[in-house]
Amino acid sequence: MTKNMKKTFKAENINCNSCVNIIKNSLWQKFGAIEVDLDKKPVEVTVYIKNKGQEKNFKEQMESLGFAVIG
Repeated sequence: MTKNMKKTFKAENINCNSCVNIIKNSLWQKFGAIEVDLDKKPVEVTVYIKNKGQEKNFKEQMESLGFAVIG
């Protein structure tokens, strides 16, 4: 069984609570609880990731919503 690891990514184009709501509402079913820290620049998005495949999928999903993961 794979343990979920808490991972924080830096992302672009997240500017307000509406952006945060889009991310959370679009991705929570696949990734569970998602934390977004708007006070950090660039904004930090924290999610629980099971493996490299899920991490890649998370980045792709973020990109499809218009929020590029930069680190």
